[in-house]
Amino acid sequence: MSGSLAFDEYGRPFIIIRDQERKSRLTGIEAHKSHIMAAKAVAGVLRTSLGPKGLDKLLVSPDGDITVTNDGATILKQMDVQHQIAKLMVQLSQSQDDEIGDGTTGVVVLAGALLEQAEKLLDRGIHPIRVADGYEMAATVACEHLEKISEGFKVTPKDREDLIRLAMTTLGSKIVNRCHRQMAEIAVDAIMSVADFDRKDVDFELIKVEGKVGGKMEDTMLIKGVIIDKDMSHPQMPKNIKDAKIAILTCPFEPPKPKTKHGLEVKSVEDYRKLREYELQKFETMVKQVKDTGANLVICQWGFDDEANHLLLQRKLPAVRWVGGPEIELIAIATGGRIVPRFEELTKEKLGTAGTVRELSFGTTKEKMLVIEDCNNSRAVTIFIRGGNKMIVEEGKRSIHDALCVIRNLVKDSRIVYGGGAPEISCSLAVAEAAKKISTLEQYAMKSFSEALESVPLALAENSGFAPIHTLADIKSRQIKEKNPRLGIDCLNKGTNEMKTQSVIETLSSKRAQILLAVQLTKMILKIDDVRGSADQV
Repeated sequence: MSGSLAFDEYGRPFIIIRDQERKSRLTGIEAHKSHIMAAKAVAGVLRTSLGPKGLDKLLVSPDGDITVTNDGATILKQMDVQHQIAKLMVQLSQSQDDEIGDGTTGVVVLAGALLEQAEKLLDRGIHPIRVADGYEMAATVACEHLEKISEGFKVTPKDREDLIRLAMTTLGSKIVNRCHRQMAEIAVDAIMSVADFDRKDVDFELIKVEGKVGGKMEDTMLIKGVIIDKDMSHPQMPKNIKDAKIAILTCPFEPPKPKTKHGLEVKSVEDYRKLREYELQKFETMVKQVKDTGANLVICQWGFDDEANHLLLQRKLPAVRWVGGPEIELIAIATGGRIVPRFEELTKEKLGTAGTVRELSFGTTKEKMLVIEDCNNSRAVTIFIRGGNKMIVEEGKRSIHDALCVIRNLVKDSRIVYGGGAPEISCSLAVAEAAKKISTLEQYAMKSFSEALESVPLALAENSGFAPIHTLADIKSRQIKEKNPRLGIDCLNKGTNEMKTQSVIETLSSKRAQILLAVQLTKMILKIDDVRGSADQV
C-alpha cells in the first residue's frame, strides 16, 4: 500500500495514504471476528461432506464444466474464494492433500472448529497469543496421546488383506463404494508392485492412472505395464504382437532437413525423380536400420508421412506415432529399453521387451488404446478406470489417488489408529485431563481445543442421521468406562461401535498431520490483528 509521510505544524508525523477514501481497515477484535467468520463459512461448506455418509458437491466452472465430488481439496480448489483467510483454508486443505493425500475434509472442519472456539475465548477477554500458545500445548498432548493409542501394522507384499481393509476405509466415503473392494484391491496391488520396502518408499512416477468414458466402473482394471491413448499408425498393421522387441525413437521417419535456411530448385522431371528416389532411399535405410536390430515394433515420439507409413507396412514393421514425452519415458522404464535420438545409434541392446502389445477397442466407438503388458520391469503399472460419464471417471481417479496415498503412507510409517471419530474423542479426553494440571490461562485454550476435537465425531454422527450430541455423549462415557480408545461413531449402522471389529483403519501420519496443520493455521490467523486493503476486499 503506497503512502507518504507528512508532519503537522507541531512536527508530529502522520501518514497520507493514496486513495484513502477507497481503502478500508480492520483492527483488533473486529479483524479477528472477520477472519473467524470467513474460516467458519469455508468449514461449514465441507462439514456435510465428512465421512462415509457425507454428501457430494456439484461445482460448475466458468466454462460450464461440471465436477461432482466430496473430496475436500477438490471442492475448495474449484470454489472461487475471494476472502484472504478463506484462501488460507484452501491452501490448508491443499497442503494436507500434498503431504498425506487423505483427510482433506477433516483438517478444514477441525481448523474451523478451533477458530470457532477461539472466538468464544476472545470474547471473554483472553489475549489471542495466549489462546495460540494454549492450542500449541494441547496439540503436543494430542499427538503424544495418538502415538500411545496407535498400533503397529504389518506391511508385507504377501499379506494383502489388512491393507485392502485400510484402502476400503479411505474409499468408503467416495463415489466408487459400489465396487468398493475391487478398487481397494487394485490400489493395494499397484502399490505392492512399485514399493521399495528396503527404502520404505513408493515412486508414484511408476503408477499411471488413465481413464476412459464408457463401460461400467466394475470394468476398471490394473495393467502390469503401460497403456497409451494411441493406436497403430496403419489400420492394416497387426493388432496383437507377442514377444515384442520395441525400438523407442525420438527421431521422426522423415528425410533429413538442413538446419539453416535453404532453397531447393526442381527444374526438370529428372530432378524431381532424383529427389523422390533420394527420399525413398532414406526411408529404406531408416527401416532397414530398425529391422536389423531385430525390432518388431517401433514407438516414435514424432510423426512420419504416409510414404514412410506405407513402407513400414510393406516391411511388416508395426509402428505407433505421436507418443508423448511422459509416456515414452514410462514405456522405456517398463520395457527396459533406451530412448534413441538417432537411427544410427539404435542397437539390439537398446530395445525394450514386452510379453504382449495389444490394441484395445471400446464398444461401437472408433477409439483405440495400446496396452504394453508383461514387461521386463514389472514395477511400472497402469490403473485403467472406466465409468459412465466424465464426472464418474474423474472422481474415480481422485478416489484411487487417495487410496494410493494412504497405502504409501503406511509403507513409510506402519502405525495406525482406528477411525470413526474414535481417535478425536480419545485425544479430546486426554487434552481435557491435561488441561486440569495447567495453572495458567492456557488451560482455557486447552479445554476449547478439547471441545474443538469433538467437531469431527459430531459431524460424522450428524451426516449419518444420528442425534449428534446424544451419540457423542454416549461414546465418550463408554470410552472412559471401558478405557477403550477404539470406540467411534457407527456411521454404517453395523451394530457395533468397536472400530477394530468394523475394520475402520486410518494411518497415524494422517491424523497427526491433520491436528498439526490445523493448529498451525489457527495460530497464524489469531496473530493477525490489522488488515488493510481496498474496501471491497476487507
